[in-house]
Amino acid sequence: MLVVMKKDVSEENLQQVKQYLIDEDFDFHQSTGANRTILGVIGDTREFSTTTLETLPGVHVVFKIPPES
Repeated sequence: MLVVMKKDVSEENLQQVKQYLIDEDFDFHQSTGANRTILGVIGDTREFSTTTLETLPGVHVVFKIPPES
């Protein structure tokens, strides 16, 4: 799963999203570019609903990566 943060995300909002992922038992890798921060989420997301995550302040969009066939 990929979590793309808004361009102007505050450090506080970014930390809130990271803590949410930790609380949901996920690990992640952060990639910070010139315009965006992306969190690559590690863990089984098949049964995970992105609804709450998508509404957290600072989140632009969440992409679930489908499992391989």
